[in-house]
Amino acid sequence: MTLAPRPNDSNLATHDRLYRQLRSRIMYGDLPPGHALTLRGIGREYGVSMTPAREAVRRLSAEGALTMSVSGRISTPELGNERIEELAALRALIEVELASRALPRAHMALIERLQTINGTVAEAVAHRDAVSYIRANLEFHRTLYLRAQAPAMLAMAETVWLQLGPTMRALYGKLRRTDPPQFHRLIIAALRAGDEPGLRLAVRSDVTQGLRMLAG
Repeated sequence: MTLAPRPNDSNLATHDRLYRQLRSRIMYGDLPPGHALTLRGIGREYGVSMTPAREAVRRLSAEGALTMSVSGRISTPELGNERIEELAALRALIEVELASRALPRAHMALIERLQTINGTVAEAVAHRDAVSYIRANLEFHRTLYLRAQAPAMLAMAETVWLQLGPTMRALYGKLRRTDPPQFHRLIIAALRAGDEPGLRLAVRSDVTQGLRMLAG
């Protein structure tokens, strides 16, 4: 027997889809720091009602991906230097540990996949495409960290990425990068050699160097 859907099933599906779309845009730097949003504007852009828009904003605010003022103004985070330093330190702690746990499972197929993704990073840099660059850069890291088989730790890393998305967009513009991240090559080399100290150093340098430059 087919059960009739509950009245709010459609709203739940719409809310979840909207949440994921907005979350991706924020994480990958599609929206700059301090970008203002309204529930009505979100509803118009995505063709949804106020209820799913409100629920998506509530979830993203809880994750630190959006901020809400006392007056109800919704915007992407504008991070100060202390907050950037804090999140950079979190990336160093979490991602170095993830990389270390992934190392014993770093087979050649993974290394080849990382090399392919790094080629995509280089293409995004060559085309000065900030969003594609951030997306490919995070795919590089996520692909490696999935081998750690530590889902709770990876979820924590993704929450940090989410909070940093708009800031990473600003950092990309400031650096005017013309070459792909040098530390990606060192990460791949350390994986190939089974060099845990080298891997830890390369990951720590990769995830903190640019952010600390922005904070400085």
